[in-house]
Amino acid sequence: MFMFFDFRNYFRMVRLAIREKDRRGRRTARFMMLVVVPIMAPLHAICCFLDYIFFPRLWRLKVETPVFIIGHARSGTTLMHRLMTRDPDRYSYFLAYEMAFPSLTEKKILRLLGLIDRRFLSSRFHKKLTAKEDKILEKSRDVHYTGLYSPEEDDFVLTFSCASGMSIVLFPYMDQLDFYYLDEWPRKRRQKWMGGYRQFVRRQLLLNGRGKTHLSKNPTFNGRVEALIEAFPDARFVVMARDPREAIPSLLKLLKDSWRRMGWKDERTEESLQILARQSIHSYWYPFKALEDHPQTKWTVVDYRELVGSPKRTVEEVYEKLGLEMTPEYTAVLEEEENRARKHKTEHRYTLDEFGIDADALRDELAELFDRFGWENQIPMPAGETIG
Repeated sequence: MFMFFDFRNYFRMVRLAIREKDRRGRRTARFMMLVVVPIMAPLHAICCFLDYIFFPRLWRLKVETPVFIIGHARSGTTLMHRLMTRDPDRYSYFLAYEMAFPSLTEKKILRLLGLIDRRFLSSRFHKKLTAKEDKILEKSRDVHYTGLYSPEEDDFVLTFSCASGMSIVLFPYMDQLDFYYLDEWPRKRRQKWMGGYRQFVRRQLLLNGRGKTHLSKNPTFNGRVEALIEAFPDARFVVMARDPREAIPSLLKLLKDSWRRMGWKDERTEESLQILARQSIHSYWYPFKALEDHPQTKWTVVDYRELVGSPKRTVEEVYEKLGLEMTPEYTAVLEEEENRARKHKTEHRYTLDEFGIDADALRDELAELFDRFGWENQIPMPAGETIG
């Protein structure tokens, strides 16, 4: 398989774009599905084909013992991922810009251009690009830090394959599209999706060097635990846990504001927000159930409060439970993070009431987790921050 492309999803999104009544949303959706994807997907597919000619090691490279950080969005997955990526030379992961160019050939060309820019142009283009990026993302980074050169959710590498949850971020069609409940898909379709994803992970491993471990953080992978274990039998998991009264409204607010900025009207987004709220309940309990059904799989749970309060000790415990060695260099990095964590404050506050979610009903549905983590008697913390 050179590049997986989900034709079923593509044609469905084309129909949705054509039928869309919202003028601004229709314009964006049609441009993406009728112009951008038809141009970029074949280009990426050709480059993915060339990968196996230019880099024959791809044919035999295996993905071994990958680590997947999962948990409800805004539960600390980004912070956990960022802390672990700072372990020198241990991990391979996707940077945001690399997922827009999924083939190894494209990545190698971009890295070569970056090298030329650094050596002969004093990083002129890099500085201009980051300055423009800082200006564009200045406000949104206060809620969720991102950037072209930051580690990101590797599900996005499937955007031009029309198989990524990124499509939901762009288009509020949760009543029509499903990128989450992969474990409930027919076996053949699920395996085809996972096969496509695995090919992109292999490319990234070859790009970043031999002997590294793939490190992934994806809240959308909460509904794909069975599929991940099926595709990567020796995978290890870190499950993040945060009071749902904090994390759920934070996610809903993030997407609501994002859709509003893109011009989608509230009538179009409300149904998707309600579906997302129901999906959020599933993303809390399902990973525990799926992982408990696989006693041979190594996994551990991280309490968000402990990660924020004592990042060094928390990461050390994760390493111990997953069987990873902690080096002196990485220990020093975590000590720096410990000091920085004490200075962090946030001002964002979102509530369940804003989205019509009944707190008592939420407690009933997740009663076991409320008891396990002691959320019942906890006063909810502010729900949005740069480290979620």
